[in-house]
Amino acid sequence: MAVAGFVVIVVVVLALLGGVHRYLWCRLVRDTTAGGGVPRRIGTAAAFVLPLLSLGALVSGRVGAPFPLQQVLAWPGYLWLAAVLYLTLALLVGEAVRPVLRRVLARSGGGGARATGTSDGNHPDRSPAAEPVTESAGPATGSRKTVTEAESGAADAPGSLALATTASGVSGAPDASGTSDLSDISGTTAPAPRRPVVDPSRRLFVSRVVGGAAAVAGLGTVGLGAHGVLRGPKVKRVTVPLAKLPRSAHGFRIAVVSDIHLGPILGRAHTRRIVDTINRTGPDLIAVVGDLVDGTVADLGPAAEPLAGLRARHGSFFVTGNHEYYSGAAQWVDQVRELGLHPLENARVEIDGFDLAGVNDVAGESEGQGPDFARALGDRDRARAAVLLAHQPVVIHDAVAHGVDLQLSGHTHGGQLWPGNFIADLANPTGAGLDRYGDTQLYVSRGAGAWGPPVRVGAPSDITVVELASLRA
Repeated sequence: MAVAGFVVIVVVVLALLGGVHRYLWCRLVRDTTAGGGVPRRIGTAAAFVLPLLSLGALVSGRVGAPFPLQQVLAWPGYLWLAAVLYLTLALLVGEAVRPVLRRVLARSGGGGARATGTSDGNHPDRSPAAEPVTESAGPATGSRKTVTEAESGAADAPGSLALATTASGVSGAPDASGTSDLSDISGTTAPAPRRPVVDPSRRLFVSRVVGGAAAVAGLGTVGLGAHGVLRGPKVKRVTVPLAKLPRSAHGFRIAVVSDIHLGPILGRAHTRRIVDTINRTGPDLIAVVGDLVDGTVADLGPAAEPLAGLRARHGSFFVTGNHEYYSGAAQWVDQVRELGLHPLENARVEIDGFDLAGVNDVAGESEGQGPDFARALGDRDRARAAVLLAHQPVVIHDAVAHGVDLQLSGHTHGGQLWPGNFIADLANPTGAGLDRYGDTQLYVSRGAGAWGPPVRVGAPSDITVVELASLRA
């Protein structure tokens, strides 16, 4: 049953991706290029290759592909996923702009209504309605008469019936389809309705304007979002008052970093930027709150090595995130211990003025290594303040039940890619920032890295310095 459900989900996702890419091809390639031309061939090839690269990037790590191959696939594959999102959103906005732009051009006669060119590489821009129509006169006189539609706006306006008259009678001029209406005995001609003819050059102009604007907006958004991730996280500072915190611990600073996501894209240089940023804040304690890696120790061990340079008076502590359990959690716990971090696996230590506890991520339940609050907090002195490190905000209710004063979490990325922030808010008690649940406060970091596309939009990466404040001070 579970397998069948998984297959259905995969089919739905693939169908959705196929439909989205079809839409992108139609609006960005078919509607803006000439049939059979080089630009259309290149665009069509890209519409097939890019989604294959994205699928390769998503599955290569899970199937154990060589790490160099993962790196080759990751950059174009993951960046294209972000581009698909913002190109689609920009084009959907463009759908509302298209009819407005067409009406404006129709009124002004603009958009190259008489320009020479093609809309699909096969048909001239001039519509048949703009061609001169000639009708032979009756045999009695042998005279001829020519009627031509107006140059301005003729292609999009309903056509009028051209009449050719002779001294001896009246005959109907052919319309754009080549048919004619016969005159009646009185010499008058019954009007025949004609369908408006859309000027191909105007249609092409509108498609290129909308498609070009969407490409600039979508790809520009992805570029700025990638620059923000690769530049490294910024420092946020938050003051959290705790009623049980003694005066001696007033001003204690905890540097909180989560969701670093070392992997095929973010590597050793990314770790070094984070370490340097944390050390510049001069924290009393450092908390690494899960999702450090997306890969094995064999592949990413060198990328994590700069963590050995973290400096804090009371040391650095680590708890697992769900991605550690996709990457070999036991091996990574041993690895960070060798780098000088202290793993808190459902454990607690006493710091001057408060208890610091950590629980495993809920993803560890599949391996029998899930969170154990009783073990981490069950026998402690509740007169002391307690700070809990837990990767996912969803365990906040367990924290409340065990008398935790402050929970520090990550996991959500703040949504990472707008409008993902709305999904993050729905799926978690708190999507980002500081919140309160009963007597327990919850702070959720947006994270210092990115999962999948190395892009953030509307959810900048951060390292947060949480300063504890005593209400007794």
